[in-house]
Amino acid sequence: MASASTPAPSAGAGAGGGKDDELADLVRRLVDALARYADRLPFVLDRQKLRSLTTLAAISVTILFAWKMLRAPQEQPRRPRRRAAPSSSNTSSRSRPGALTATDACSSADSRAHEAVNQLFQPVNLTLEQLVRHKLSEGRRVTCRLLGVILEETTPEELQNHVTVRPSAVEVLLEIAKFCDVYLMERVLDDETEEKVLSSLSEAGLFANGALIKDKVLFCSTENGRTSFVRQLEPDWHIDTSPEIVHQLARFIKYQLHISPQQPERIASNIFSSPSLEQYFGGLDQR
Repeated sequence: MASASTPAPSAGAGAGGGKDDELADLVRRLVDALARYADRLPFVLDRQKLRSLTTLAAISVTILFAWKMLRAPQEQPRRPRRRAAPSSSNTSSRSRPGALTATDACSSADSRAHEAVNQLFQPVNLTLEQLVRHKLSEGRRVTCRLLGVILEETTPEELQNHVTVRPSAVEVLLEIAKFCDVYLMERVLDDETEEKVLSSLSEAGLFANGALIKDKVLFCSTENGRTSFVRQLEPDWHIDTSPEIVHQLARFIKYQLHISPQQPERIASNIFSSPSLEQYFGGLDQR
């Protein structure tokens, strides 16, 4: 062993010396073990050849250890971290012009968080198709009266003089017809009025490209006739302006939309109301 006055070897040299000693000891033990094993064999083994094989094995092990030692990165002594000396905010600002104070950093973080929240809760601009699908809750069959919903007129007597189709209602109705089986119905006073109504609906483009089918426009002479139509068709939705008919059908129809200028009292959980067809499908308000 080295005396206390002798300088201590470097860390790398000590590690290398220790590995060399271990390697030499391993080679010696390997040679002794092979010699003992050769003595126990039932046949005579040439000791000279045994030593040659042992030497070859020792050289191979030595090369392997040397290769591993060369690949292993040498450990660098860690430098102690320097503790930053306390300084005033003015000195820090002067030494690092681009640095933010703690107050500025918090303010910036709050601003970014506020902006992210605003973007998250911005109103989503949905298409009319998406709005219709959402409002109808994936309904597949819809029945709708004409007066006061699709037409400007509100009574059968008015229809005898003129028939006016509402363009804004047509747009919504065509969108509904894309994924729903739509039936239109109305009470009329004569056959001539039926022809006027069908002609006006055709001119408005409701029958173009097979959007709606003319045979699915139904006419009757009484209000009870419209109620009977709806019950026979069993739609997912019925749209009407008559509070009496809406009330009668509440037990039989899954959903109803009551079109009324005033906000009527809600008589059932499956009945919704709106001033017009297009206003109901114009936004995602609470039903």
